[in-house]
Amino acid sequence: MRAPRIDDPDLSLAHLFELWPGTPAVFLRHAMLCYGCPIAPFHTVIDACAEYGLDERAFRLELREAAGVRGGRRA
Repeated sequence: MRAPRIDDPDLSLAHLFELWPGTPAVFLRHAMLCYGCPIAPFHTVIDACAEYGLDERAFRLELREAAGVRGGRRA
């Protein structure tokens, strides 16, 4: 089984928050209500960025930085 990747387009937000505890802060900085939302197990970063009108690429860079990840995996 391969290790989860922070850039996996199918990674749910709930799993993202569980694996990389520093990432909820990025959502909160953008006034996103995803952390703690009951829909988080079903939504992805793609869904969240679309919902909030954010540039996905820039947002993912912030997530990687908050998670201490290089190249999609833990640093």
